[in-house]
Amino acid sequence: MDQAELTTDQVLRRDIPWETYMTTKLITGTCLQLLRRYDKRSESYRAQLLEDDGPAYALVFVNILRDIFKEETVEYVLALIDEMLTANPKRARLFHDESLANEDTYEPFLRLLGKGNWFIQEKCCKILSLIVSVRPKTSDSSKRGFTTIDDVLKGLVDWLCVQLKKPSHPTRGIPIAINCLAALLKEPLVRSSFVQADGVKLLVPLITPASTQQSIQLLYETCLCIWLLSYYEPAIEYLATSRTLPRLIDVVKFSTKEKVVRVVILTFRNLLPKGTFGAQMVDLGLPQIVQSLKSQAWSDEDLLEALSELEEGLRDNIKLLSSFDKYKQEVLLGQLDWSPMHKDPIFWRENITNFEDSDFQILRVLVTILDTSSDARALAVACYDLSQFIQYHPAGRIILSDLKAKDRVMKLLNHDNAEVTKNALLCSQRLFLGAKYASFLQV
Repeated sequence: MDQAELTTDQVLRRDIPWETYMTTKLITGTCLQLLRRYDKRSESYRAQLLEDDGPAYALVFVNILRDIFKEETVEYVLALIDEMLTANPKRARLFHDESLANEDTYEPFLRLLGKGNWFIQEKCCKILSLIVSVRPKTSDSSKRGFTTIDDVLKGLVDWLCVQLKKPSHPTRGIPIAINCLAALLKEPLVRSSFVQADGVKLLVPLITPASTQQSIQLLYETCLCIWLLSYYEPAIEYLATSRTLPRLIDVVKFSTKEKVVRVVILTFRNLLPKGTFGAQMVDLGLPQIVQSLKSQAWSDEDLLEALSELEEGLRDNIKLLSSFDKYKQEVLLGQLDWSPMHKDPIFWRENITNFEDSDFQILRVLVTILDTSSDARALAVACYDLSQFIQYHPAGRIILSDLKAKDRVMKLLNHDNAEVTKNALLCSQRLFLGAKYASFLQV
């Protein structure tokens, strides 16, 4: 059978020759006794054994994974561990018992995570994530020669990023990676390693409205990852320059699942005071969406409170947000459109000196858009705005000539789109004629 399609039940139906392993000294007599007592027994019977002698079983399982390399046996022991942890996740603490203090508990799982087949990799990822999450905060993970907690967390992050880029299993690779990531991102080292590995961009395509139960769970856990990352500044910097916010807004607009809406709204609440997120949220119509969400019957108190806080924060942002801040945000994101300010003479008269800020940063970006954008609307608006700058700034023509705008505008005179050529013509005329005659050239 293809190992990628193996199930825990199928693996646990196998008969493992424990006596042979004792004969060849791969396991001890005590280990054999424990296994005979445990293997093939009812769940309630095994639960009592784990209650009475749990650390001994954890030790047996770790030793087998360390000393025996036969794939069928490795799969079997991992299935036993997965089964006992699924029934009661608190049992992961057994692997941190003092009786295992001289064992390199993490090593077998970390080694198999990188080398095993899909069944082995999936089980090792789940088991390691659980064991790591319940470790004592005062544990000494620096014992000489032992696998450290840092080794484990970095190894897990590397494996998770590989799964998100190129899944080892077509349908289970990404869900298991996101599930484990959601549990691990509480760890500061995981957050920093994940961001350094450029992992945040791997989450963005997964933020999309979902309909089936499986896809809703994947969406929820992906949004949970984004929420956890919204507490970490280097991740926030990436979120600010990616398509994360528009995608999250689409999710909250079309999702009816309360837990999904809740985690997205909590993420918005975290991001609102950071950088330019407030301006982006206003431009993307979040205030109206929040109003609509508030009118619905939610049962989650945290969600209701977060919606009220978010509504108030967005209201404050709208008050504080001058039209130039909104304009600047539009330009820096490269999302130019015919919003009212572009053709508003009052906007240009009142804000013309703001274009001089940061060594004419906005003008430089507009000129770059002419070179790099493939969006006809953005090209047309950029040409128009540059022509407006010439009209309203006394040195507009000279400044844009210094920024090498003329050649870039001229190239657009032959563009396929009529809106682009029309505004490129206006801009080139103003570049040649200057502000003195510009007022005669209106679109």
